[in-house]
Amino acid sequence: MTVVSCPTCGKKVEWSAKNAFRPFCSERCKKIDLGAWAEEKYTIPGGPPTDPQDLPPEDR
Repeated sequence: MTVVSCPTCGKKVEWSAKNAFRPFCSERCKKIDLGAWAEEKYTIPGGPPTDPQDLPPEDR
């Protein structure tokens, strides 16, 4: 059995098919995490676009 920490609250949870919210401990923690992404509290770093089509029209 694999046990992981819930990314939101840190509670130890079993990583298995019977845990529908894995890696989270509950639906509440899952929704808190989704809300943080929606509020742009988390970001994925990346470089500037290299394709001119990806730039805003004023920068082309």
